[in-house]
Amino acid sequence: MTVLITGSSRGIGAQIARGFARKGYSVALNCSKSEESAQRLCARLREEYGISCGVFRADVSDSAEVKRMFGEIRESLGEVEVLINNAGISTQRLFTDITDDEWRRTVGVILDGAFYCSREALPAMIRKKSGVIINISSMWGEVGASCEVHYSAAKAGLIGLTKALAKEVAPSGVRVNCVTPGVIMTDMMKGFDRETTEELRLETPLERLGAPEDVAQAVLFLAGEGSGFITGQVLGVNGGFVI
Repeated sequence: MTVLITGSSRGIGAQIARGFARKGYSVALNCSKSEESAQRLCARLREEYGISCGVFRADVSDSAEVKRMFGEIRESLGEVEVLINNAGISTQRLFTDITDDEWRRTVGVILDGAFYCSREALPAMIRKKSGVIINISSMWGEVGASCEVHYSAAKAGLIGLTKALAKEVAPSGVRVNCVTPGVIMTDMMKGFDRETTEELRLETPLERLGAPEDVAQAVLFLAGEGSGFITGQVLGVNGGFVI
């Protein structure tokens, strides 16, 4: 089995990759810029779990690069049987300060990237009558975040894509689901000071912030046989922040 995780050089994506490697999957790591980090992770996964692993650099907001990447994965690791659309970027801006380029880049990486990757992965999945696509959205895609309108809109789009695509491909044996993380301690949190981070912790009913492993466990469940009758669903991993 081959899994592709986009945006997997660090953070949530890297932890998801470790989870699939533990289960014996061949792992395709995608990155746009952080190739050195991805190569280090790939080497560790090979060493620790004895699995096949490769790094495939591509900007997922570019359909031509995505097509090339899938061709390289196919030649190196085989057809993608599990796709995790995780690539994303986040910036905080007042709505009136969001530039055209920031809007297009955010929507391009998060939403266009999921569209392009799913479009490339689906033909083989449909032929085999099996396959799994999991989109990593955000709780802000469910309820919206002040000063993150572009991010919230793109993540909300992922939820809509998940539900519509799940209906379309279910007769072909392909399942499509979505995970919506809450406040997760990754590099994206480095821009917040200690006071703000503590406020977010206290706003979370479980009174702790999430870890990448929390999201990875949800993804592994949705990719596994135990979720074989689950499709088109949105699984919140947010400690009760959004209920």
